Amino acid sequence: MNIMTLILAIIAVESNGNDRAIGDDGLAFGALQIHACYVQDASEYANKIWTHEDAYDRETAIEMFTAYMSRYANERRLGRPVTAEDIARIHNGGPNGYKKACTIKYWNKVKTELISRGAIATHN
Repeated sequence: MNIMTLILAIIAVESNGNDRAIGDDGLAFGALQIHACYVQDASEYANKIWTHEDAYDRETAIEMFTAYMSRYANERRLGRPVTAEDIARIHNGGPNGYKKACTIKYWNKVKTELISRGAIATHN
C-alpha cells in the first residue's frame, strides 16, 4: 500500500474528508484533525513555519503529516520496519502512540477504511 492510500483512509476516519473540520473540543483542525503541538513538532522537523490554521489546507496538512511521520515513524526509531498500523497509531496518539493501548480502537477504524478501499485484506 502506498502512503497516500493510508493518508486518505486517515482523512476519512478523522473528518470524512472535510478540510474545514474542527474537532476535539476545538483543538484539532482540518481533514487530518491536527493539533497545535503536532504542527509545532512537524514544523521544527521540516524547518518550516507552519501555523495551526495551516492544517485547514489539505496539501499543507499532508506535508505536516509526512514530516511528523518522518520524525517518529521510522525504522531506526522503532527498531523494526514501520507498518501502516504504527503510522496511524502515532498520528492518533503522538510519538509513542504505536505503543498505547488507547490507539488500538483508532487503528481498527483506519483498518476498516483500508479494507473498504481494497488496500489490505480482511485477515490483516
